[in-house]
Amino acid sequence: MSKSYKKVASYEATKKECDHVLLLYSGGLDTSVMLKWVQEEYDCDITTLTIDIGQQSDFKGIKEKALKFGAKEAIVVDAKEEFAKECLAQAIKANATYQGAYHLFCPLGRVTISKVAVQVAHEKGLHIIAHGCTGKGNDQVRFDSYMTTLDPNIKVIAPVREWGLGRDEEIQYAKDHNIPIPRSIEKPYAHDDNLWGRSSECGEIEYLNVEPPLEKFLHLCNTPEKAPNTPETVKISFEKGIPTGINGKSLPLTTLIANLNKIGGKHAVGITYLVEDRIIGIKARNVFEEPGAHILIQAHKALEQTIATKEENIFKPMIDKKWGELSFGAKWFEPLMEDLNAFIDKVNEKVTGEVTVKLYKGKATVTAMSSPYSLLDENFATFMKNGYLNQNAAPGFIEMYNLSQKTAHKVYKQGQNTQLAPDLRF
Repeated sequence: MSKSYKKVASYEATKKECDHVLLLYSGGLDTSVMLKWVQEEYDCDITTLTIDIGQQSDFKGIKEKALKFGAKEAIVVDAKEEFAKECLAQAIKANATYQGAYHLFCPLGRVTISKVAVQVAHEKGLHIIAHGCTGKGNDQVRFDSYMTTLDPNIKVIAPVREWGLGRDEEIQYAKDHNIPIPRSIEKPYAHDDNLWGRSSECGEIEYLNVEPPLEKFLHLCNTPEKAPNTPETVKISFEKGIPTGINGKSLPLTTLIANLNKIGGKHAVGITYLVEDRIIGIKARNVFEEPGAHILIQAHKALEQTIATKEENIFKPMIDKKWGELSFGAKWFEPLMEDLNAFIDKVNEKVTGEVTVKLYKGKATVTAMSSPYSLLDENFATFMKNGYLNQNAAPGFIEMYNLSQKTAHKVYKQGQNTQLAPDLRF
């Protein structure tokens, strides 16, 4: 442990308390080094926990690696359905974004991982959970907050926060201990992924004046330059705000999202460069790949706006924005989230129909929709002659509608004129 690191929070476990630790284990650089480091530093048994929420990983290989490097037990839990049902379905209904176009794949995943981790800890009779977050990132706030909210008796250790090693030192540590890792100093990119998307950071991405070399690290998506020259359309079915099928075929939500990731990724849809405001106050740049998420939220938003009234369409984006901020900011269990979800669920009771989306060179464009609840009546909207709208009533409406603006303009102009010299008034 770095001598400069002092444990000050009541939920941080001390060495004396650590006889057996549940380690959240992905098999990446941080957790691979942690598995060895915690054994040496804390002199305790370790059970690893790997949670499948749709990341493209070799879970069998991860389990074997954990056991090879000293884990007493290596547990793998498939939580994709729980993740989709409890987090992603609500994210779609909330048109989930943070600071523009980030669809929150990572913070949403941390909710499910935290819940499963606490459940497994209870099952195994363990009270200390270790995770691989740094002292600079958002996930330390999410894991620490969620796990201690779900069980105030849980204690946490975060070795990366403690040891004070840089990425290059971590890589060297792994080499010194013959720990295979998916990264090198020459390829320093850090990645995270799940069913809802993928992120890349480190390397050139950290330098704001450098264009990130997408071809070096994109995994779900083509670059726009390599995307097909022919557009592709998909028709997505929704029932009460939840996507239920593609091109007329009913699909479970997990399968539907996975399929849209492939289709959208082929067309370079959902690539976002974001300089994000992290929870702890740091700004940092990431590149996100969220093709399925982007397609679904564009489609859902368009259908919702067609079904909702003008006042609902003015108000709901404010609710959605707050929902995204709370999700990003480790506030999933904040009571306000339940309040927001009640409103979001109510609006989505009528968000049913089909949406056609055209995918082409990084863009997802809604081109057609149908819904039994659509408020667009062609008889009123058409410019062709018919008798559905009494156009005689329009001037009277306009006269009353414009009264406030006209009155204010007249009064303010008169007030300004009285301040002018007599010979300049006109």
